[in-house]
Parts: sequence; structure tokens; C-alpha cells
Amino acid sequence: MKALATLFAAAALACGITAHAQTNYPTRPVRVVVFVPAGGAADLLARITAQKVGDAVGQTFVVDNRAGSGGVIATNLVSKATPDGHTLLQCGITTHGIGPHVYGNLPYDPVKDFEPIILSATMPVFLMANAQVPVKSVADVLALAKAKSGGISFGSPGTGSAPHMVGELFKIVTKMPSQHIPYKGSGTGAPALAANEIPIFFDAVAGHQAFIKSGRVRALAVTSATRVAAYPDIPTMKEAGLARIDGQVWYGLLAPAGTPKAIIAKINAEANRALASQDVKTRLTAASIVAAGGTPAEFDKFIRDELAKWGPVVKAAGVKVN
Repeated sequence: MKALATLFAAAALACGITAHAQTNYPTRPVRVVVFVPAGGAADLLARITAQKVGDAVGQTFVVDNRAGSGGVIATNLVSKATPDGHTLLQCGITTHGIGPHVYGNLPYDPVKDFEPIILSATMPVFLMANAQVPVKSVADVLALAKAKSGGISFGSPGTGSAPHMVGELFKIVTKMPSQHIPYKGSGTGAPALAANEIPIFFDAVAGHQAFIKSGRVRALAVTSATRVAAYPDIPTMKEAGLARIDGQVWYGLLAPAGTPKAIIAKINAEANRALASQDVKTRLTAASIVAAGGTPAEFDKFIRDELAKWGPVVKAAGVKVN
């Protein structure tokens, strides 16, 4: 009986220590791993929310850009991290909607190896063109592609990204002769479009805004159901006669599987507060990013639905990376 009592006391002490650690979380700087290079919408969102949440909990949230392999490098790193809430992943449709259908033999399970925290934000995809390209509408793009031998190349922030898949869907629906040219994120793709290295580009607009404002890049259409407030003159794909071309970029936060629920709940609560704050909303809206939010359970369902939605599109496009 004495041994049993000792065992119970040890277990109670361990639980008390764990509970205390969770209550005081975070106890050191938190690393938020982002799967794209610095620059662009994902990086902007990560930095805005990381600062806000870090200020609220009294610890630094450090953004760590780990680009490469369509997000596999960053996602794998976090899947293997200690599940104590001090290493998080800003995931997205690239890593947890489309990527698992594109990349074979992933070193992690996109559902089982992670704890959903929150859906952070969504963004529509824009079709954009370099201003020197003689196109001012979707119809102009199709006409130019069909007139040119070999069609017209289109860029995206990377193979398997949401903008890439929207571009592939555009090809399928319109039968446009085209070749995809992937870039390493919006941070490299946006300057390439502005320099006319690529004639047209599918992407979220955040990383391209300075070039649109300067007149070097022209936005032609957007995949959202309604026009974007910051770009009221840009028609939707539906208005251009292409209602089947939809899809949104989205981002959220994940922790490694096994992260204590109390820590998940704390991050979720602070992230919801940050996303609901007027200053964050204003900064995100300026970049055509729509703040989201919600519970971990809602984000879990959202991820599973996205995985089911994009599988058939990837298969129809014939996109596969081994």
C-alpha cells in the first residue's frame, strides 16, 4: 500500500508540474515556422499575428521562414518538434489542402501528426498580368494564348500552391494552351511578374500590391464570389463568365500532435483576440487578407474538407511530385 501511495503521489506531482507549465505557457520564445520565404501574404500574416499574440502573452513569437518543397520542409520540421507549444506551424492550403495530393511519400501525416489551433485568414486568388503584356481582361488573355505558338506561360508562387491549382483549373475550364512556371513564393514571383519575366501570374494580391500601384502590374480578375473591397474595379471570374474557377488561399496555425489541450486553447484564445482586433483587421484588409478565427474543432473539419475538395482537382490536372 505504501508503494502504491508513493506511486499516486508521484503521478499527482507530475500532473501538477505539467499543469503549472501549461498555465505559465509560454516559458520561452515561441517559433512560428512559415513554409514560404519572407515577403508575400503568408509571411505578412504570420508577422502581424505573431507580434500581437506575443505581446498578449508576454513572450516573443519569432517567425522562422523555412521555404522549399511545397511546404514539406517546414511541415516536417514542426511535425517532429517537441509538443510543448513552443514550435508552431503556420500552415495553409499548400501544406494541408493541396500538397498532400501533389507530393508522394510525405514524411508525416497531415492530419494525425498535428493539432489544429485556428484558421487565421483567407484570401482570394487574382489573375494578374505584366502591364507591358497587351491584355486588360480574361478574354484578352485567352485570345493572346490561342494566338501565340505554344500558348502563354503562367506563374504561381509554387507547385501545388492554391494559385497554381487555380491556374490549372483555369486551363482545364478554358482549354487555354499554357505552361506553368513555379516560383519560390510570392516574394520572388511578384518581382518576376513586374519585370516581365513571366506574362501572367495567379496569386494572392498581397505581395503584388506595390507593383499594381506603380502601374507595372495589372490585376485582371479575382476568384472570390464578390469583388474585393480594395479593388472594386476588378471583376470576379464569375463576372468574366467562368464561375467554375473558384478557390481561396487560407492559412492557419497547427501544433505538433500531442501538444496539451490547455496550450492549444490558450493560443487559440489569444489568436482569436488578435484577429478580431481592429488594428490587425485594418492591416490585413489593406493587403486583401480576410481575418478568420474559430475553434480548433472547426479548423480540424475545415482541413479535412479541403483535403477532400482538392484531391480530384490535382488528379485532373495531373500534378504529381515524387
